Amino acid sequence: MTMNKGKRAAAREFRISPVAVGCTLLIVSAGALAQQAQQAQQLETVTVTGIRKGIEAAISVKKNSDSIVEAISAEDIGKLPDASVAESVSRLPGVAIQLSPVTGRAQQVSVRGMSPDFNGGLLNGREQASTGTGRGVEFDQYPAELLGGIVIYKTPDASLVGQGLSSTIDLQMVRPLNFATRTMAVNYRKEHNTKAENLPGFTTGSGDRAAFSYVDQFADRTFGVALGITKHKSNGGGRPNFNTWGGWVADVPYNGGTVKTPGGFTTDIETTDFDRKGAMAVLQFRPNKDFESIADIFYSKGDFSVKKRGLEGPLGGLSAGANDQGGTLINATVSNGIATSGTFTNWKGVIRNHNEDYTDELKSIGWNNRLNAGAWTLKADLSYSGVDKHSVRYETTAGLPGNTVNNADTISFSGFDGSNLADVKYTSGLNYADPKLIKLTDVQGWAGATGVQDGFYANPTTKDKIKAARLSGKTDVSWGPVAAVEVGGNFTRRTKDRVAVEGALAVKSALNADGTLKDRLAFADIPNPTVGVGGLTGIPTLNWNPAGSLGSVYTLIPWTVLDIASKSWGVSEKVGTAYIKGDIDGKIAGLDVRGNIGLQIQHTQQRSTGFRVDQATCVEATKSCSYIGMADGHSYNDFLPNLNLTTQLTNDSLLRFGLGRVLARPNMEDMKTSLELSLKTDISPQRLNATGGNPKLEPFRADALDLSYEKYFGNKGYLSAAGFYKNLKTYILNVGQPFDFKPYVTPSTTLPPGGSTVGVFTQPVNGSGGSIRGAELAVNVPLSLATNWLDGFGVAVNYSYTDSAVELDASGFATQNVKTTKIPLPGLSKQVTNLRFYYEKYGFQIAVAARKRSDYLGSINDYQDRNQLVYIKGSTGVDFQTSYEFSSGWLKGLSLMAQGSNMTNPWFSYYDASNGQTTDRKKFGKSYLLGLSYKL
Repeated sequence: MTMNKGKRAAAREFRISPVAVGCTLLIVSAGALAQQAQQAQQLETVTVTGIRKGIEAAISVKKNSDSIVEAISAEDIGKLPDASVAESVSRLPGVAIQLSPVTGRAQQVSVRGMSPDFNGGLLNGREQASTGTGRGVEFDQYPAELLGGIVIYKTPDASLVGQGLSSTIDLQMVRPLNFATRTMAVNYRKEHNTKAENLPGFTTGSGDRAAFSYVDQFADRTFGVALGITKHKSNGGGRPNFNTWGGWVADVPYNGGTVKTPGGFTTDIETTDFDRKGAMAVLQFRPNKDFESIADIFYSKGDFSVKKRGLEGPLGGLSAGANDQGGTLINATVSNGIATSGTFTNWKGVIRNHNEDYTDELKSIGWNNRLNAGAWTLKADLSYSGVDKHSVRYETTAGLPGNTVNNADTISFSGFDGSNLADVKYTSGLNYADPKLIKLTDVQGWAGATGVQDGFYANPTTKDKIKAARLSGKTDVSWGPVAAVEVGGNFTRRTKDRVAVEGALAVKSALNADGTLKDRLAFADIPNPTVGVGGLTGIPTLNWNPAGSLGSVYTLIPWTVLDIASKSWGVSEKVGTAYIKGDIDGKIAGLDVRGNIGLQIQHTQQRSTGFRVDQATCVEATKSCSYIGMADGHSYNDFLPNLNLTTQLTNDSLLRFGLGRVLARPNMEDMKTSLELSLKTDISPQRLNATGGNPKLEPFRADALDLSYEKYFGNKGYLSAAGFYKNLKTYILNVGQPFDFKPYVTPSTTLPPGGSTVGVFTQPVNGSGGSIRGAELAVNVPLSLATNWLDGFGVAVNYSYTDSAVELDASGFATQNVKTTKIPLPGLSKQVTNLRFYYEKYGFQIAVAARKRSDYLGSINDYQDRNQLVYIKGSTGVDFQTSYEFSSGWLKGLSLMAQGSNMTNPWFSYYDASNGQTTDRKKFGKSYLLGLSYKL
C-alpha cells in the first residue's frame, strides 16, 4: 500500500524512526511507547507489564525502523532485562560479550564477529569517551538502572554521527514528558558471590545494589524532570588463576636421556572489590508543539581494587634470573618420555603479593533543542563526554633472599601427562609461610647482576575528552519517492592523553641516600604478614597488603627505557561532518518502499605526540635513558554514502536492504608519535631497527551489504533471518618497512659497521583488508500464539554464524600471546547462540537465559598495561531471574526478586592455537541477588 503524505503524517504519530531516536532521543519507557501506539491506532486498551512490556516496546522500535536495528527497552522504569548493559545487548542476534579478565563481568561487546573497537558507542546519539587505549566503550561504566533503552544500528544512516564499522550502539535515557504521570521507583538487592573453587584460601563474596528513579511533569505538562541514582558495591570471593607460562613443556636431562616436564607456573587467588556510583538527570521543556529543549547529565564513577596473592617459579632446571642457579630433576617417574612426576632441587619460588587499583570517572552532558520554523524543523545539539582513569599497580616479590643454593628448597610435581599443564599438582620442600625464612627481596634476580628489582610500580593515567556541536534542518519535499530531506553538520574535537610512571621497587636498605645501588641482594621483613596459599598449588605462603608501601618499605627507581617511555602519548582529533539525507516513502519498481538515502562527508585533522628514546644513552642497572618529545599529524577526507530500503511484503512481513560505506577510526595508541630506535646486532649484517606509532594512520574502511527478512506477530513477537557481507577495504596492522633514520640519529647513536642510517621501522600502517560475512536467525515469540494453554510462556532464541576471509600475519601485531603465524579477525566467534525462556502471569515473572560463544581471538590489557591478543576458549553462561509483583492491596507496587548469574561457572581460559594447550585459566564463581523494588 503506497503511503501518501496524509497517511505518512498519521504514521509518524506512532512510528519511531531510528534517525529520530538518534537526533531527538525520543525513546521512552515501554509503557509510554505502548500507550502512544494504542492511542494512534485506536486499539482496545490492554495492560502489558514486565518482561512482555519490554519485549513489545523493543519490537515496536525494530519494526518501525527504516534501518536494520536491534533494540532493548526497559521492562519498567530503571529496569533493563539484565544487571548490566553488556549483558542485555548480548541477548540480541549477532552480538557477543567479552568478559573482563579481572572482574569476570560483561564489559565489551562484539557485533557481527568484529572487535569491540569497531563499534560506535553513543549515549543519547552522542559519541562517548573511553577509558582504554582504543575507542571501544566499556559498557560496565553505564549502570543499567539509569537507562530506558538501547538501539543497535547494524546499517549506517547519514544522520547518525559517530557510527562504527560493525555497528553503532546507542544507549538512551528516558524522556520525562513521555510518561503519563509522576513515577517513582526504588529497588535494593543483596548480592552473594560463591566460592569459585571449594579449596583452601577461597572465600565467598558479598555486596549490594540500590537504585532510585523519579520522573515527574509540571506546569501543565510543559516541563518534565527525570532523576536517577544508583550504587553497586561488591566484595568478590577468591578467584583462581593458573598460568602455564605459555603452555611451556621443558625438555630436561634425566638418567642419560631427555624427558618432558612442566616448564613453570604462575598461580594466584584474586579478589576484587568493586564500588560504582551513578546518577542521571534529564530536564525537558516543551511549551508547545513547535519548540522543545532537553538537557541531560550522566555521571558514573567506579573504584576497583584487585588483589593477587600467589606463587610462581620455573621448573625444567631453568635459571630464571641472576640469583637462581637452576635445579636438577630427581626421583622422576617416566612414561613414554614424559616425567609424570618428579622433584626439582634448588628451587626458588617467588611469592606474589600484587595490588591493582584504579578509579574511572565518566561525565556526559548534552543539550538538545528543536524548533519548528515554517516548513523546516531545526535542531541544535551541544555535548561533552569525558573519562578520567587513574591506576596504581604494586607488584611485590618475596622468598629466599641472597644468591646461594638452598638444597632444602625443592618443588615436586605429579599428575603430568605431557599436556595437562593446568592440572599438575605441586608440593614444596620449604615452608613458604615462615617469616623467618621468607623476605621481601629480588628473589630470582630479575634485574640482573647489576640492578635491583624487589617489585614493580606503575601509575598510568588516561584522560579522554570529546566536545561536539551539531546543527540540522529537515523539511518535507515531493521528489518522487523522497518525502523529506535533512541537511546538517557536526563538529567534534577529541583529545586523549596517557601518562605512565613506572619503575622498579627497591627495599630501602638496597639504596644509598643519593639513590645509588648499595646492595642488590638486600631484603626486608614483610609487614604484618598473614598465612595464605600459593594459588591453586595449595602451598602455604605469606600474604601482605603492599598498598601505600612506596616510601615506607620501598623506594621507586623510575624506568625510562623504550617500552616504558612509549606508554606516554597524546592524540587530538578534529572531525567535521556534513551530511544530507532523504527519507524515502513511495513506490520504487512497483513496490511500496520506505527508508532513506544519504551521504556523509567527513574531514579529519589529527595530531599526536610521543617520545623518542636514545638507546645509546640507556643505563642497564637503572633502566634509565634520555628521550625527547615528538609530534606529527595528518588530515584526510571520507565520503560515506548509504541506502536503507524496507518493503512491506504482507501486513506483518518486511524485507530490508542496506548498502553503505562504513569506517572505524584507528586505535588511538597506534596513532602516537613515538620512535624506539636501537641497533639490531643479532642479525647479519647489523642494522638500525625501530618500532613506534603512526600519526598518519587512516581508518579501517568497509563497504557493507545487508539483507533482512522479518515476520511480525503484531507487537507481540517476530522471527527474522538476516545476511550481511562486509568488504574490508583497509585494515591496520604492524609492518616493518625500510626507513632512513638520518633525521633521528644523534652523536650518541650507535650505527652499524659502515655507518648506514637505513634500517627497518615497524609501525601500524593501512593495508588491504579482506571480507567478513554471516547469517543471523532469531525467534522471539509468546507461546500463546501456538495455543492458549501456553499463555504466559515465551521464548527468545537467536543464532548467528560469522566467517571471514581475513587472515592476518601474526607478526603484524605487538603481542606476546599469539604463537601461530596467521591469525583470524580479532573478536570473531564463528557461532553465537542465545536462548531466553520466560513465564509471566499472575504477578510472577520467571526467566532463564543461556548464551554460548565459540572460541575467538580477544583483546586484553596484560600485566604491563599493554594491549594483547589472546585466544579465548568458548563457553556457555546461564543466568536466571524470578520475581513476584503485588497487584492489589496495601502491598501494590511492591516486587520481590531473585537473580542468579554465571550459574555454570565455566573456566575463562586462554589457549595456544598452535597446539591447543591451555595457557591461562580462571574462574569467577556464581553470583546471586535477592531484593525488592517498589514503584509509585
